Amino acid sequence: MDINSRFSQAAVIAAGIAFLGMCIKSGIDDFVNKDRVVTVKGLSEKEVEADKVTWPIPTKELGNDLTQLYHNINVTTNKVKTFLKQNGVKDDEISVNAPVVIDLNADQYSTNKGYRYNITSTITVTSRNVKLIRSIMARQGELLKQGVAVVEGNWDNRTTYEYVSFQKMKPEMMQEAIKNAETTAEQFAKNSSSRLDKITRADQGQFSIEDRDSNTPYIKKVRVVTTVTYSLKD
Repeated sequence: MDINSRFSQAAVIAAGIAFLGMCIKSGIDDFVNKDRVVTVKGLSEKEVEADKVTWPIPTKELGNDLTQLYHNINVTTNKVKTFLKQNGVKDDEISVNAPVVIDLNADQYSTNKGYRYNITSTITVTSRNVKLIRSIMARQGELLKQGVAVVEGNWDNRTTYEYVSFQKMKPEMMQEAIKNAETTAEQFAKNSSSRLDKITRADQGQFSIEDRDSNTPYIKKVRVVTTVTYSLKD
């Protein structure tokens, strides 16, 4: 074998070794960097006014003559419906539940033996015009002048407020939450002398809607928290 042939073989072997070394280095770098990630949470929060209200209006009649009580409860129901309509509530926003009758003589826990029957009728207003309904609620004392006493509702008859337009703001809030997560991740990368690479994992965000506080249930706090994992590079 002449010198030129040996030189060519040596050059090929050297090139192969160099290429193998580059591959090994790349593999080592990938192995070292594969766990270099940062996981952060992004928050987006907004306060909005409720756009749907459900207002139960319970009234009660006590007595011994069941027929007369049914008559009285119907009169009361008509007065409440008239009051609502005169103040701008639409027919399709008003529903009347069937009266609930309790025979107090059959109730072993009853302490009021002066009357036998307790009849409760509930009119429910469901409306997207929250401001109007709240203004009417503030004037329901006007019903007292007509002899109608609205009884205090229990947990089942409490007024509830909802924010049903939530779906329209989800994309914008998700974008804001991810942007806030990116800002936090960039600060972490800067502190660790690294740079952000691509997103390796992200969730769809946890959404919640709750009352801002107990005194203003018609103001809702909408919140989304998303978790994003970024890879890091030098």
